[in-house]
Amino acid sequence: MKRRILSAARATFTSLRIRNFRLFFTGQLISQVGNWLTAIALVLLVLHRTGSGIAIGLLTAAQFGPVLVLGAWAGLVADRSNKRSLLIKTQTLEMLQSFSLAGLAFWHGSPLWGFYAVALMGGLMLAFDNPTRRAFVSEMVPETQVRNAVSLNAALMTSSRVLGPALAGLLSITVGFGWCFTIDGASYLAVLASLFMMRPGELRQPRAADRSRGQVREGLRYVRDTPDLWIPLVMMAVIGTLTFNFAVVLPLFVERTLGGNDGSYTVLYSVLSVGSLFGALAAAQRRRVEVTTIAASAFVFGVAMLLFAAAPALSFAFPLALLVGFASVWFMTASTAMMQLRSDPRMRGRVLALQAIVLIGSTPVGGPFLGYVCDLVGARAGVALGGFAAVGAATWGMRAMQGQSTLPARDRSSDRVADIAPQSAGNAA
Repeated sequence: MKRRILSAARATFTSLRIRNFRLFFTGQLISQVGNWLTAIALVLLVLHRTGSGIAIGLLTAAQFGPVLVLGAWAGLVADRSNKRSLLIKTQTLEMLQSFSLAGLAFWHGSPLWGFYAVALMGGLMLAFDNPTRRAFVSEMVPETQVRNAVSLNAALMTSSRVLGPALAGLLSITVGFGWCFTIDGASYLAVLASLFMMRPGELRQPRAADRSRGQVREGLRYVRDTPDLWIPLVMMAVIGTLTFNFAVVLPLFVERTLGGNDGSYTVLYSVLSVGSLFGALAAAQRRRVEVTTIAASAFVFGVAMLLFAAAPALSFAFPLALLVGFASVWFMTASTAMMQLRSDPRMRGRVLALQAIVLIGSTPVGGPFLGYVCDLVGARAGVALGGFAAVGAATWGMRAMQGQSTLPARDRSSDRVADIAPQSAGNAA
């Protein structure tokens, strides 16, 4: 039994043996905790000032709108660039953004539009940082460990959500929002240090994409002609628009519908993140992922959201939040792994940028709409709408895959399986 546990642990954390990825993982873990301080504090600040679900939706639109507008071009920039150097620039600018939010929060007469403007600037940096950072994961580890590194990166993001929201709630109540933003700004020093300490010679850098006209359209055509990428991308577009808008629906659901407060909202978010961490660690042990896996995870995610929407009180919402967290990261990790492993390395930045567009860039569409639904009908309806959207996307995805299965073999662009089992010497060549 002990041997099995040790073997599972080694399989789960195998990519951390790589020095560059270990540095990246450590720096990002610290920085991501800080990012959640800003994410939660900014939502609570706007909610307290306005009391409006639409105002929160507009905030998320400011934060993620640039991803929708610039995402495809930003992915091309990532494909053309040295990703480590580009990340140093984006992370430095994001650090300045957090310190700017801190200055506004400490200024008692600060206008609300100032927070929206700085959030918009952060969204501009996110548009370039997101595809670059995610594509960079594949350059730090051998090809056979990409799936594990992607899963651990997802575990990193979710583990930071366990501590970050709870800490944000504590700091917001005790010392104010300004210190949340200040600590976030300081946390960027960790990720910058990790990037400077890396050994560039040990990175697997693909040949940069050539500069020519029509490269963004080329990336779109590439994804459209690859069912393994196109079908998950459509599912992600629906789920990103209506299901993943936690920043909008959760505070309204907890505080308006379930009678909670800022503290209970941040604790609930941390509980949801514990479930996400379990989901990411479980995914890290998988060696294969199929499009049907993505559809199944989307279906479970939708059912979990519907159960969560039906919670009659906070005491019921906490255990259901564990299931929501687990299923959401199961879906996210499976879809990201498919995007990473099924895309040509020279296209990977553009492919991941398209994923960011449909998952993050869709927020400016879904955020204000869900805020309006929550204000008009109630936050419970907003959560349930996300659940129905995920179930619908999963159903469509399964039917689309069945349609692909009926095509002649020569008409299929892939085998619909991302297999990361160790390659033989012949295959590696």
